[in-house]
Amino acid sequence: MIPKDLLDILVCPACKKPLTLQGEGQSLKCGACRRVYPVRDSIPILLVDEATLDPS
Repeated sequence: MIPKDLLDILVCPACKKPLTLQGEGQSLKCGACRRVYPVRDSIPILLVDEATLDPS
């Protein structure tokens, strides 16, 4: 699980908007550009190449 204080400072590397935790801590989603970044072993992978786009 990602600590709350770390989650408060994480931003999307593409657009610099805040990220929200999704899917029981399995990913981080940007509400602005809809990119979804994976979380592996409680480590957020904030690489634009690793992100997927969420159509909703």
